[in-house]
Amino acid sequence: MSLVIALPKGRILDEAGPLLARAGIYPEADYADESSRRLRFPTNHPGLDAIRVRSFDVATFVAFGAAQLGICGGDVLMEFDYPEIYAPLDLGIGKCRISVAEPKDEAGSTDFTRASALRVASKYPNVAKKHFAARGVQAEIVALNGSMELAPGLGLSRVIVDLVQTGSTLKANGLVETDVIAQVSSKLIVNRIALKTRPDEVGAWIEAFRKALAP
Repeated sequence: MSLVIALPKGRILDEAGPLLARAGIYPEADYADESSRRLRFPTNHPGLDAIRVRSFDVATFVAFGAAQLGICGGDVLMEFDYPEIYAPLDLGIGKCRISVAEPKDEAGSTDFTRASALRVASKYPNVAKKHFAARGVQAEIVALNGSMELAPGLGLSRVIVDLVQTGSTLKANGLVETDVIAQVSSKLIVNRIALKTRPDEVGAWIEAFRKALAP
């Protein structure tokens, strides 16, 4: 049975292309075409297929063994924290940060530690809750999958927790970063059971990526 590597759609997929090539992996060309309706792609290795899924789903495919390897953002790993996943390599791509942001005019004016509850809009409910709980703040999470920047201005939340790359979207919507929760990048992840049951195959791909990262 072929091994499967899960690749995320979007920006990270573009950044992963050269890295995959250095690791000797060449999926069929349309894997990088977002308009292609195909989701599973043979590679130049008969024993390895690639699948293209939402970035938030990569960890789930690997954790449950549907894929044995994957390229996954550190933000996703923080949010789900699957014990079934081993992340042996930081790939140094997809660099960004998870941050707290609030309206520019209100930034720094609220003592969150004195608030009985704080409403936070985020697609990272677990990360957000842990962050504020560590500061003694009970966070009420409003789960959103996008357009987070609209939430404070429309009264949906006081602050947001979101992934930030340049900060330009925040600025365009009158928000500023007030706390950086974590710097994140994409990692090579593997399913722990697959690593135990197919150590030679999975281990060989870990080593191929390790060499691909070498200067």
